Amino acid sequence: MFKEFKEFAMRGNVVDMAVGIIMGAAFGTIVKSIVSDIIMPPIGLLLGNVDFSNLFLVLKEGATPGPYTALADAQKAGAVTINYGLFLNTVISFLIVSFAVFLLIRSINRLQAQTSGPPPEATTKECPYCFSVIPIKATRCPHCTSEL
Repeated sequence: MFKEFKEFAMRGNVVDMAVGIIMGAAFGTIVKSIVSDIIMPPIGLLLGNVDFSNLFLVLKEGATPGPYTALADAQKAGAVTINYGLFLNTVISFLIVSFAVFLLIRSINRLQAQTSGPPPEATTKECPYCFSVIPIKATRCPHCTSEL
C-alpha cells in the first residue's frame, strides 16, 4: 500500500499540482500585500482617508458600548459586526489576482503559439463525393471510386 501511494504521489501531474498550489499560495500572499500596502492606501486617500479595512456595521454592541472608531476596537469589545470593508479588500484582491493570472496565461499562450510554428501540412483530404478521408495525393477515391 505504501509503494502504491509513493507511485501515486510521485506522478508528474500530482507533483505539478502540488507545486502549483504552493506557488499559488505564495503568489496570493504577494498580491495581498500589494493590495493592502500599495493599492488601497492611495484609493483610501482619494476617497477622503477612508481605510476600507475599518469599514464595518455594528449589529450588536459588545460589553463596552460604542461608538467604535476601528474594527479592532469593536472586536475587542465583543461587538457583532458586518465587516464590509474587509470584504471590499478581498474583492479587490481577487480582481487583481484574476487579472494577473489572466495576463500570465495570455503570455504563456502567446509564447506557445510562437514556438510551435506553423501547423503541419495536411496529409489527407476529404472526397467531395462520399466524404471519406483519403490521402492527399489520391486521384481516385478508394471508397466510392470517383475520379478526383
